[in-house]
Amino acid sequence: MGKLATLLSDEGINIDALTIQDASGYVQQIFKARGKSLKRIAPAASYGSMQKDSADFALIRLLVEDTDRAIDLLSKEEYLFDIMPVIALEIENKPGTLAKMAKKFGEEGININYVYGSALPGGEKSLFIFCPEDIDLAARIFKDDS
Repeated sequence: MGKLATLLSDEGINIDALTIQDASGYVQQIFKARGKSLKRIAPAASYGSMQKDSADFALIRLLVEDTDRAIDLLSKEEYLFDIMPVIALEIENKPGTLAKMAKKFGEEGININYVYGSALPGGEKSLFIFCPEDIDLAARIFKDDS
């Protein structure tokens, strides 16, 4: 995390949101998902390799203020990454607000792949990042909330 944060900082790129997880847990989830659905998410030979490699890597979800510059920088530094469209919502920091957002997704039948967010204690606003399966529909239903 320190290396990545320093790299972005040195280029004047602010990190708006960040979550990090051990990639070995992510790979274990893939194994479990494959077992439940019986669908091959990756070639069988890749699983052993993925599990071994994941010990050296972390899954980082990152929201930055200048995506294009961050992509160029990460590419130049040979980071492995993928770009996922997300919806960042600034919501009121009070009980029930996140439930209201989640309910909107549910009412529209939109599955949320992942979400992360936070607020400072006593702060008036929270920032939550949603990665929905249907980004276009989600963007339309939350257009007035942003």
